[in-house]
Amino acid sequence: MFRRERSISLRGSAAALCNNLSVLQLPAHNLTYFGVVHGPSAQILSAAPEGVPLAQRHLHAKEGAGVSPSLITQVHWCVLPFRVLLVLTSHRGIQMYESDGSIMVYWHALDSGDASPVQAVFARGIAASGHFICVGTWSGRVLVFDIPAKGPNIVLSEELAGHQTAVTDIATEPAQGQDCVADMVTADDSGLLCVWRSRPEFTLLIRIPGFGVPCPSVQLWQGIVAASYGNGQVRLYEATTGTLHVQINAHARAICALDLAPEAGKGTWTGHCSLYISCQDVWTPILPPCFF
Repeated sequence: MFRRERSISLRGSAAALCNNLSVLQLPAHNLTYFGVVHGPSAQILSAAPEGVPLAQRHLHAKEGAGVSPSLITQVHWCVLPFRVLLVLTSHRGIQMYESDGSIMVYWHALDSGDASPVQAVFARGIAASGHFICVGTWSGRVLVFDIPAKGPNIVLSEELAGHQTAVTDIATEPAQGQDCVADMVTADDSGLLCVWRSRPEFTLLIRIPGFGVPCPSVQLWQGIVAASYGNGQVRLYEATTGTLHVQINAHARAICALDLAPEAGKGTWTGHCSLYISCQDVWTPILPPCFF
C-alpha cells in the first residue's frame, strides 16, 4: 500500500515539464536522491529516509565560455549493471555525471546541421538498457551510448531511426535473456510508439501508431506498454503485438507523467489537476497480476 512520507522542500520550483522528477534510492547508504529541472539548471537533493534534506546541488548546462546557458529539458539517473550515471539533456547537448552530480564524465554536443532555422534543437527522453544509455532527440532519432564499467571513455555506438517527430520519452525493462522480448519503448510528439529489442543489437520490433496527439510519457512492465497522451488518455498495449488492451479516459487535459512500482506492479500518473493511483482489481481478465 502507498503511504505518505514527510515532505521535502526544494530551494526552487520545478518547471512545468513532462517527466520532471527523477529519483534514485541508495539503501546501502541510507540515502535517496531527487532531481528536478527549472530553466537552465537542475536541482539535485539528497535526503535521509525520515525526509531530512542532507545536501542540495545545482547543475547547469555547460557549453563553454561566453555561451548563454541553455534550457535543460530533463534530468534522469541511469542505473547500469556496474555504475550509476546522472544524465542531463538540454537544447545544446547531453551531459553525463557521476551519480551525485559532482563530476561530469561526458559531454555530447547536438548536431543541428539538419535542423531548419525555425526548428528547436534539443535532447529529451533518457533511459538505461544493459550497458547502454539511450537519449532521444528533436529529430526523432535515438542516440545510443556505450558506457564502460568506469571512466569517461563513453562512445556513441549507434543512432536508432524509428520516429519522424521529436522523441518525448523512453522506457526500458530488463529482457532477462529471453529471445524476441521487447525491452525498450520510445514515444514521440505524434503519439507513435516504437517497441525495440536491445540484445544482441537494437532491433525495431513493432510500431504502434499514434492518433494526432503527443505521448509525453511511457512505461514498460512485463510485456505491457503504458502510455499517456495529450488528450488525457492512458492506454495499455501489448508490447509484442501492439494490441490495445485498456483505454482510460479519466482526464480532460494532458497526462504529464507516468510511473510504476515494478515489484508491486502498481502505477501512478499525473495530469494538470489530478493524481491517480490504481491497481489491477478492475481489469483482472486483461493484464498480468497487479498491474495498474
